[in-house]
Amino acid sequence: MEIRVIGNDIEGAIKLLKRKIQRDGLMKELKEKRFYEKPSVKTKRKQREAQKRRRKSLKLRNQVRTVSRTT
Repeated sequence: MEIRVIGNDIEGAIKLLKRKIQRDGLMKELKEKRFYEKPSVKTKRKQREAQKRRRKSLKLRNQVRTVSRTT
């Protein structure tokens, strides 16, 4: 990952770096690895995250269908 500072705009470069790190999921991964997580808790968390992704994709799919029907 490379961030270039143009015209001494360090604050802008830091914002860009933070956005890229967040998109890659690096911060979330670091927070998860900060403490030990029991395997049972880890499994439950992964199931919750998968269910959340499924609900989100269904919601988006339904929105696309609604928009295409009205046009």
